[in-house]
Amino acid sequence: MAGKSTKALFRCLSGCTTYPLSATRYDCERCGELLEVIHDDSVVEARSGAKWRELFQSRSGLSPGIDGSGVWRYREWVLPDIAESHIVTLGEGSTPLTHALGLSDALGVELLVKQCGQSLSGSFKDLGMTVLVSQVAQLRADGVDIPAVACASTGDTSAALGAYGAAAGLRCLVFLPRGKITAAQLVQPLSHGARVIAIDTDFDGCMRHVQKICAEEGVYLANSKNSLRIEGQKTVAFEIIHGLGFSVPDWIAIPGGNLGNVSALYKGLLMLQRAGLIDRLPRLLCAQAERANPLYKAFQADFQALVPVQAEATQANAIRIGNPVSYPKAVAALRATNGVVASVSEQELSEVSALADQSGLFVCPHTAVALGAVKQHLRNGAISRGDRVVVVATAHGLKFTEFKRAVVDNSVDGASLIAGAQAPIDVADDYDAVRRAALD
Repeated sequence: MAGKSTKALFRCLSGCTTYPLSATRYDCERCGELLEVIHDDSVVEARSGAKWRELFQSRSGLSPGIDGSGVWRYREWVLPDIAESHIVTLGEGSTPLTHALGLSDALGVELLVKQCGQSLSGSFKDLGMTVLVSQVAQLRADGVDIPAVACASTGDTSAALGAYGAAAGLRCLVFLPRGKITAAQLVQPLSHGARVIAIDTDFDGCMRHVQKICAEEGVYLANSKNSLRIEGQKTVAFEIIHGLGFSVPDWIAIPGGNLGNVSALYKGLLMLQRAGLIDRLPRLLCAQAERANPLYKAFQADFQALVPVQAEATQANAIRIGNPVSYPKAVAALRATNGVVASVSEQELSEVSALADQSGLFVCPHTAVALGAVKQHLRNGAISRGDRVVVVATAHGLKFTEFKRAVVDNSVDGASLIAGAQAPIDVADDYDAVRRAALD
């Protein structure tokens, strides 16, 4: 059932039907599979690879407006049918690709960190939310009744929805697991005026509630089950390859919770390959916390089936998800890239967080999970010394000061650091005492 758009549609993963992007559906009414956004071949074929490269490089990513967005500079590959007047951008993306020299030396690989946390709300979720909210703005302009936009969240999605919803003048509803997110993550949607409902459950329970209210009340779903989010998140792949001069790393490692990010990376990489901008795909490494690792367990069984788990408390609370919605898409991405999945303990993520910070980074616990996975796969030989590895840092460390303080204090639950606790040295207001403390 094609709509008026001729360049992009929703299609179910089984391929049995399509829907226009104006449809407020997130799975197929025929077979129940998730939907994905597909682009007409004419979109990529409109220019040669060299011409696409020239166009993308002509948009600086630094100027105000849509050309200054790390998402909308690639707009022909994101939402080709949207009216530019309805794009809601807050300067998202265009984040640094940092060569982590100290950590590279410590690990024995060429390690680069894609600093997605250096975005407005402090996480990569901004990339998907600008697309979703822009599409909602287009739908409302076209007369579609959308009373509110809602998400279940462990923190970062709610911050992004709050910011972009406020910019677009939308009513936003946020369902959070009570007491299971950081103070910084809680204050973000509240400060943007979102209505925050703290539910005595975990993320999976919040997800059940938000899907029901969307189905019964016409509220628009802002979680990554809505594949419009993936269209923005795939631009991480564009930026990584663009930043490397259109060369391909050996590996891209990313933490995985609800798993939309894994499929987004693959989708972006595949689009680059089809356009002739790269000639191969990197291998993907999806990293899960040991206390919330259903994908890892499925990987160990050759992805025969997903068995949901009861996710336990972990420092990596944004990926504390036991029943990931985007599992089928993630499996397809990992199979296509000969990818692997890792399970990282609290001890491992705490150790590598300290190591990363002492080399000049300041990583969130989820990025530490990805770094821990890189260390694991260096030990088991899957990653070779000298490989070029890009780790996607999904959020800014300052959003997780409780975790960072626990690492410094050596008080992380489930971990014990060799270096021990670190603390300021208290001295009197006396120069000799100050000098001794500084230099002895």
